[in-house]
Amino acid sequence: MDLTLVQQPSWSALRDRLAFGQIDFAHMLSPMPVAATLGLGGAPMPIDTLMVLSVNGTVIGVSDALAQLMAAGGWRNRFDSPESTSAAVLSAQPRPVRIGVPFAFSMHRLLVEYWLSQDPGFTPDKIDLVTVPPPQMGAALDEGRIDMFCVGEPWGSVAVQQCGATLVLPGAAIWSFAPEKVLGAHHDWVSQHPETCCAMVRAVYKAAQWLEQPHNIPLAVEILAQSAHLDLPDQAIEPALTGRMTLRVGQGPVPVDRFMAFHDGAANFPWQSQARWIAQHLSGAGNTGAAAAAVAAQCFRPDLYRAALAPMGVDLPEVSSKVEGAMRHVTPVASTRGALILGPDTFFDGAVFDFDTETALKN
Repeated sequence: MDLTLVQQPSWSALRDRLAFGQIDFAHMLSPMPVAATLGLGGAPMPIDTLMVLSVNGTVIGVSDALAQLMAAGGWRNRFDSPESTSAAVLSAQPRPVRIGVPFAFSMHRLLVEYWLSQDPGFTPDKIDLVTVPPPQMGAALDEGRIDMFCVGEPWGSVAVQQCGATLVLPGAAIWSFAPEKVLGAHHDWVSQHPETCCAMVRAVYKAAQWLEQPHNIPLAVEILAQSAHLDLPDQAIEPALTGRMTLRVGQGPVPVDRFMAFHDGAANFPWQSQARWIAQHLSGAGNTGAAAAAVAAQCFRPDLYRAALAPMGVDLPEVSSKVEGAMRHVTPVASTRGALILGPDTFFDGAVFDFDTETALKN
């Protein structure tokens, strides 16, 4: 493949350039193809998700001022307690908490809204969501434009190291198997270029395998630190790949299990049930419930994913949807070779979403 990487100025610009055929593939936030296909934020644009690029990898951080108010109320930062942290955030100050997220149609926004809305003390007027580009998240916090953020690494670590932020929760503590970034392409272009799409899926699949190997982390950090990519120091990039997070300047790193996955546990598989969950939780942006979820599911393409990888002998799930939130431990799943193991995918509040029966249950 002759591949050219072209950096985009914003998520909305990337979406629009993909929709109008100016780029062929896009590294996207997982809700973006769903939102575009449903016409949220503009005219409907049929965007397909060919595969998931990464699972988890987000962090929630607060300003030093908010951290002090939370601590004064008795909160202690364990970095694994969604319930006590949401209660501390919502009760720390009388005014709404201003929360930075990278984009309206992002897993960051869906996770933070889902998490805070489950708190008994939550009301919608207690939070104010603000769109902030990830590289500017730390500065926005430092300047007092936001009190808190939910952002993908390495930008949380940058905010800690350069702007005095305190990390209070990994995204994986809210949903332990949240699709974060995906490979997207316009539906019509996919229909016209199926072999190119399959080749791209195979190439990225091999890269995801490589990234999952611990011995490759030093080289991955070295590549990402180059100016053509992130142009950040090694110490800002490494936590995301090792899962060892420094919560505050001066503290030692805290290990986080399954902080981010690129390949293991069928992390790359485009589960249509994940698309349905995304559509359901985009409801605040105007989706229409079950009908929207059914449309959204069609833009996740396990059929093309299987077509691309079956010739390589990859062990592939035999179903395209699963019950989201049901697996508390590693679990075998029916697959082409009978050896596929999925990891935990629980929600912090015990919710289980079974879209085959259109129910959302509690364990």
